[in-house]
Amino acid sequence: MKATGIVRRIDELGRVVIPKEIRRTLRIREGDPLEIFTDREGEVILKKYSPIGELGDFAHEYAESLHQALGHTALICDKDNVIAASGNGKRELVDKSLHEDIEQIMQSRERVVRSLSKDEKLLSIVSGDNDADYSAEVIVPIISAGDAIGAVILLSRETGAVMNTTELKACETAAHFMGKQMEA
Repeated sequence: MKATGIVRRIDELGRVVIPKEIRRTLRIREGDPLEIFTDREGEVILKKYSPIGELGDFAHEYAESLHQALGHTALICDKDNVIAASGNGKRELVDKSLHEDIEQIMQSRERVVRSLSKDEKLLSIVSGDNDADYSAEVIVPIISAGDAIGAVILLSRETGAVMNTTELKACETAAHFMGKQMEA
């Protein structure tokens, strides 16, 4: 564990303020759920809660199925990170932080289908990946109980690749199914 040198007092209601610098660094926003862990030495550990993270094995299997059916790299993301990936380039994507463009797509509940062959600008998927060599992408937010909790993403690196209604419908189906799993 890394010490920050920041000390905070607990108020009369048992609350403690997480400093703004730490919230910004860890991308913790107002209303974000946090899991609380304790250990035998008396340490209290706060961890950003990811409901989709609980479905990690299931998300991996779904990503694998999308990849096998469509032949494109498939990603399942929570609000902040890629939690499951299958296909070409999965090692460079899994567990990476999402680019702010993807976060905005999720919050707006927008569905994105883009292709370089149609002279469209592709969005960066993960932070620091501004010059990704993808040629087409589909991004569909996962909605559960009215909240955007993640996204299903398909990527292609094939020159001239075009995503169409088949890929969009597959992603919509996966996103809807994942959202329903979270409500159950």
